[in-house]
Amino acid sequence: MYFQDRYLTEEQRMMRDTSRQYVDHVVIPFIRQDRTREWRMDPMERLAPRILEQADAAGLRSLGVPERFGGVALDPSTQSQTLAVIATELARGDSGLADKLVQNWKISVLIAQFASEELQRHWFTRYMAEPQFLMAHCLTEPRGASDRWLPYNVPEVNMDTKAVLDGDHWVINGRKQFISNGYDASLYVVYANTDDSVGMQQGTSSFLVPRETPGLEVTGCNETIGGRFMNNGEIVFEDCRVPIDHLLVHNDALGKAGIYFRPGKVLVAAKSLGIGLGAYEETVTFVHERVQGGKVLIKHQAVALRIADMATRLEAVAALLRHAALAVDEQSSDADALCNMVKVFASREIVQVCQHAMELHGGYGAMLEVGIEKYMRDALINLHSDGTSDVSNFKIVRAMFPETAGRYAGSE
Repeated sequence: MYFQDRYLTEEQRMMRDTSRQYVDHVVIPFIRQDRTREWRMDPMERLAPRILEQADAAGLRSLGVPERFGGVALDPSTQSQTLAVIATELARGDSGLADKLVQNWKISVLIAQFASEELQRHWFTRYMAEPQFLMAHCLTEPRGASDRWLPYNVPEVNMDTKAVLDGDHWVINGRKQFISNGYDASLYVVYANTDDSVGMQQGTSSFLVPRETPGLEVTGCNETIGGRFMNNGEIVFEDCRVPIDHLLVHNDALGKAGIYFRPGKVLVAAKSLGIGLGAYEETVTFVHERVQGGKVLIKHQAVALRIADMATRLEAVAALLRHAALAVDEQSSDADALCNMVKVFASREIVQVCQHAMELHGGYGAMLEVGIEKYMRDALINLHSDGTSDVSNFKIVRAMFPETAGRYAGSE
């Protein structure tokens, strides 16, 4: 099922197996040891430090970091496919942990592409030396989230967060919310408007902003129903002064960030698939052990039908995921449509897989100490992670019919 050996290179098989061993021997035992741990109200007490330390020891933190800084080299021609394989395995253990690491991978690729050699040396050296070091991508704002990614490009929807050049520093003012890793990150990639006279695509710049920069304040951790081992945060910038050399991309930051956004959709789908696989595997074990009506559950026709349905949905998600990841790696003309399709399709199908898992467990499916309900909570998050399903569908139509698709802001 899913990423079978025939689809993988030797390197991808090794990375998959390393990820699987880490999940089976480190992550799953940690999750099962205390099902209430994710509900601790101090976000810093949820994930034990050893979890990221052991991920670091397994080489799972350094993906996307250039080899010259001690990172794991990824073949650009198969990068999205490789990351999807690894993210699937990690999310099988815990989707919040997977998201924690996925953000680091994507931002590492972004920094390697656009930061100066000096900045790369400074930040990648520190990142490799500190297993708890996290990075966050600050785009979403209180007044604009998924809707900002609809097919429009007019000044009316520019970033509320603004950056103004003042001598040898950029001064940033604004607010970001719903930021993955935002609560406990050490380094932020921040998007801000730098030209109000043009559309969002032409007037948005990106900056590297260290957590300790005066004027940057982390104001809270968003308490989500799922993925709770990734601490989603809110950040306020008040006269936050960033050195001029910390500018990553001037005015064309959104256009240049395709290397972050397209693989991101694929990785959301991969995390959904991992969640579904975890729910499926535990359910298969349960229906082969639980006796009801004088026979094990799998021998009841109603149960067998649901297991078959779960397996079919997982195979369908895996097939589209491979197809979309390949399209992104090949930079094919249908990559934008496919990466949005797989994000939407996977999130919806895996919710159905998790619903079957809960119902086949009967009353146990809703019990915190059993853990099946966690898969459902985690799956629901992906319905709107990295864009809502409706916004993603608008983008699919725009990618397929660019000349006739509707516009959703500004005058016709």
